[in-house]
Amino acid sequence: MGEGASAEEPTPFLFAGVEKERVEEESRPVDDAPSVPTEEPADVSDDAAPDDTVPDDAGVPADLGLFRVLRDDDTADPTVDPGLSDEDVIRLFEQMLLVRTLDERCLKLQRQGRIAFYGMAKGQEAATVGSAWCIRKNDWLFPALREGGAALLRGMPVSRYIAQLMGNSLDEQKGHQQPMHFSFRAANHVSLSSPIATQVPQAVGAARAAQIRGDDEIVLGYLGDGATSEHDFHVGMTFAAVWKCPVVLFCQNNGWAISVPVSAQTASKTIAVKARGYGMPGVRIDGNDLLAVVAATRDAVERARRGEGPTFIEAVTYRRMGHSSSDDPTIYRDEAEVAEWEAKDPIDRMRRYLEKRGIWDEAKETECLARQNELVSQEIQEAEKAGPPAFESMIADVYAVTPDLVTEQLDDARPFFEEGKTAEGAFPL
Repeated sequence: MGEGASAEEPTPFLFAGVEKERVEEESRPVDDAPSVPTEEPADVSDDAAPDDTVPDDAGVPADLGLFRVLRDDDTADPTVDPGLSDEDVIRLFEQMLLVRTLDERCLKLQRQGRIAFYGMAKGQEAATVGSAWCIRKNDWLFPALREGGAALLRGMPVSRYIAQLMGNSLDEQKGHQQPMHFSFRAANHVSLSSPIATQVPQAVGAARAAQIRGDDEIVLGYLGDGATSEHDFHVGMTFAAVWKCPVVLFCQNNGWAISVPVSAQTASKTIAVKARGYGMPGVRIDGNDLLAVVAATRDAVERARRGEGPTFIEAVTYRRMGHSSSDDPTIYRDEAEVAEWEAKDPIDRMRRYLEKRGIWDEAKETECLARQNELVSQEIQEAEKAGPPAFESMIADVYAVTPDLVTEQLDDARPFFEEGKTAEGAFPL
């Protein structure tokens, strides 16, 4: 993509219609600006979900439509197919299976009291795996809660994944973070921040730093639909556009921010359309379509790397399980809604596509799942043999030179822990 384009005439964005519309809006005389509507404000109750029935044809702007590659017959639309090789598409599918395998096994660990907390990504595997695949190893990734699969795809060993959940002596973070806060320095995968949306300005700041240094790096930053209601979202979007930062902000719109539906987050027709107000392209894609995720994210990454600025992607997907292992979604969510999205499961859709492509079958999947479950079982057994982090690690990696006061506090606490007591608290989420 982009071969043969001149410096004066940048390669068209994958969704060229939204760029054309933006130019027309910017060139419209002030006197021709549309008048302010006088009708009553839109209903933003839980029952007033934004209209998502806009057809996904060529005449619809990218931020109002729904970009898809997989068709209803489980084949790829050749006009927008990202053209993945057999090897690449199988690798991505197996990675989706691994994310689900880990989710199922780790939720059981939490229910058995062997780990304290877990946030499942079931139903969102395509959005996570497909987007993370589009960046280089030296690029930076700022995750939200459900992007552990991105770290695995980029080389983090399963052993480290399990150790982080247990916070034991094998955890390279030394138990300093609660479970699901994965980081992997070898691939510039930064630990998420628990407060909602704080990673958005962090991602933009990292992209700005790369821009100032002249590095050939871009940043992929994730957020959920609930994060778009936070001030950090506004700050990040504003400066990303003003500075034309090399960043892709990827919103996994999974329908719910814990118990708050999207209809209570925004009255706008889509989340992607918000990008217009900040002066950047907004793209709305089928987040359960792995090929669509790859096509849109890859195009946005290449655009950022060419120095053309940020892109905001809204991936429409669904959180099949609770917000976390502490949440009961049946209290606030209609089971009919869950059943509707089960029929759109990203793994099921990709499996059917691969079978029609003639490169996957039941025997291959059985072998893959057996191999993955054996690996996860081995890593869990090894992790549980490890003891807790050394007592002194409590203050390690905090200060370059540890203050005397902190050392004294550690000594004061030592007898408490030597008596075999613990200081575990409750997870509020």
